[in-house]
Amino acid sequence: MHKPGAGVTTTRSHVRYVVTEYGVADLYGKTIRQRARALIDVANPDVREDLERAARELKFL
Repeated sequence: MHKPGAGVTTTRSHVRYVVTEYGVADLYGKTIRQRARALIDVANPDVREDLERAARELKFL
């Protein structure tokens, strides 16, 4: 049991699916670039442009 509010972390290799109200991103076996694109594609449309800009600045796209 964890204490209420305790943080739980995992590595990126342990995350296969990310589900949002805008879709499902299957991250299994993808490169960082492919993972970034998949996550942006299921993000809130209002912030996708900002996420794409940030990903380009970080050289993820």
